[in-house]
Amino acid sequence: MLQETAEVSCPYCGETIAILLDLSVEEQSYIEDCSVCCQPMTVSYRTEDGELAELNVEAAG
Repeated sequence: MLQETAEVSCPYCGETIAILLDLSVEEQSYIEDCSVCCQPMTVSYRTEDGELAELNVEAAG
């Protein structure tokens, strides 16, 4: 399994947090709670040839 850690900013508290991405999946969208403020964020990403091509994190809901 291809995994990569990405650093993103929480849309609620602005803190930089690390999230783990599974790059063996071409496209994925899921909800993950911020490890600092616990608010739900929607994480969406797309890969090309096992490399991260696009990453978007926004407030869930």
